[in-house]
Order: sequence, then structure tokens, then C-alpha cells
Amino acid sequence: MKILVTGGAGFIGSHLLELLNSDKNYEVVVLDNLSSGFRENVPQGMRLVVADIRSQEIEALFQKENFDAVVHLAAQTMVPYSIEHPDEDCEINLAGLINVLENCRKYKVKTVLFASSAAVYGNNENVLRILLLMHIQLLNIIRVYIIICILLFSFNTIILLGIYVVVFRFANVYGERQGEGGEGGVVSIFCKLLAVGKAVTVYGNGEQTRDFVYAGDVAAAIKAGLAVKGYQTINVSTEHETSVNKLLGAFAEVAADKLEVRYAETRQGDIFRSALSNARLKEILAVTPQMQLKEGIQKTYHDYVKRGK
Repeated sequence: MKILVTGGAGFIGSHLLELLNSDKNYEVVVLDNLSSGFRENVPQGMRLVVADIRSQEIEALFQKENFDAVVHLAAQTMVPYSIEHPDEDCEINLAGLINVLENCRKYKVKTVLFASSAAVYGNNENVLRILLLMHIQLLNIIRVYIIICILLFSFNTIILLGIYVVVFRFANVYGERQGEGGEGGVVSIFCKLLAVGKAVTVYGNGEQTRDFVYAGDVAAAIKAGLAVKGYQTINVSTEHETSVNKLLGAFAEVAADKLEVRYAETRQGDIFRSALSNARLKEILAVTPQMQLKEGIQKTYHDYVKRGK
């Protein structure tokens, strides 16, 4: 199977490339403009095309390569940036998506896998029972774009284009090679502060929760999604609520002598509780996240220190 991975030189993409590179059944081409990704995240021998998903030049790539599947990870994920630069954010996340989809249609790509986010669920009373059809809450502009993207896939792609689609809604992804910003970046932010001996700031009382899922488990879900037929929307999560205080406890075990915590006022718009059902992940893809938080934090922190960021 020949696969194009957009945004493949980024954080989640690097874990997916590592997994696919070990399987000779896949031939992978990476498309990335390297605005936030890195060449060194692409395995040796794997082709990297440096281009923007908004560019018309990517048509030549689709025409030449005859891809079986596209994994669309390229996106602008920084919420503050999306608020300050809504036009550019829209161009990347909507116009870029449409450009990729149009080339998929034109050159008969069979499968498209799309990265969405748990942020579309917002603050929800039924935090441990969040399923796919529950009310979506709009807390900032980037979530509006995510919802529009989902609608584009639901109606346009399946009915008009005839492409198999899996929309993945990721919980808070963490792991090696994560940047210091973007959704779910609290782990890497803590890594940075601890590595340089600075205090960690927690906004609120630390009892706010997230569903932290390891990037390697996310990569396994994406790979499994390549075999799905039809249209599916699947949460990629552990289904466990983890408080920020518990997360700090995991960090304390790997950097106890450096851990200093300061508490500040809660930030407006922050989600207080978040955990996603992963029933469809298990049922449709037969994937269950394997990484335990303590081990995952150890791997992530040691990798951060090793890279000397």
C-alpha cells in the first residue's frame, strides 16, 4: 500500500512513520512544509517532499505517485495563533484540507484518515461517557474549523467523492518529540520547565483532568485505520481521567529534585474535565492503548533531556 502522510515530520507523524517504516507492506511518502516539523523525524530512506498543503504543486505529487491512502495530519493547532490570525488558520485548516481532498478525488485515492481533536467536546457533564453524538461545544475559533472539517468529510467526501474516511478524535497526546505548544502540550511544557529547573505553573487547583494517550498508541490506531471501509469517527483515548496533580506525581518520580509547583488562577475557556470513550477504538480497530502513564512520562522526559532542548 502506498501512503501519503501530510504533516508527517511533526510530533504524531514521527511516531506513525516509525511504525510504518518497520512494516514492508507500506510504501510511505511524507509531505511537510517543515514549519513545525523536522527532517530528522523522517526515517532514513523515506521520501520527504517539502511543500505546503495549500500549494497547487502538490497535484503533481498525487498524479505521479498514485496513492492508495492519505493520512492527513498537517494542520495549524495553536489556539492563540488561530485567534490572532484567523485568516491564515482558515487557509491552512480548511483550504489546505479541501486542496488535499480534491487531489484525492481527482487521482482516485481510496482512503483518507483525518486527525481531529477531543477539544470539540468541550466541557461536558458526562465526562466519562463522552461518545460520538454528544453535543459539541464551541470554546474557541479552532474548534469551529474542526467541526466544519468533520462536516466536509461526512457529506462531501463519502456521498460525492466515494472515499473511505476515518476521522480520529485524539485525546491529549503526549510522547517523545512533542513540541512545547499546541493542544495537549502540557506534558512537553512540564518537561521543558523541569529540564531547566524552573517551577511548574498549574492554572487552577490541579484537579482538572485530561485523557492522556501516548503517541505510539495513537500511531497504532492510525495504522489500523488504513484497513477500514466506509465512514467512521473514532476517539483515540485511554478512557481514564488523569488530574494535573496526578500527572505531576508521575513527573515527581523522574525529576523529584527539580519539581517545584506553583498554582495560579484558572484560565478562562479552559476545559475542566475530559475523558473519552474508546469503545469504538476497540470495537472497530481492535486497538487498546498499551502505554501506562508513569512509563510514558519517563520515556517522554528522558527523551526531552537527551535531545537537550
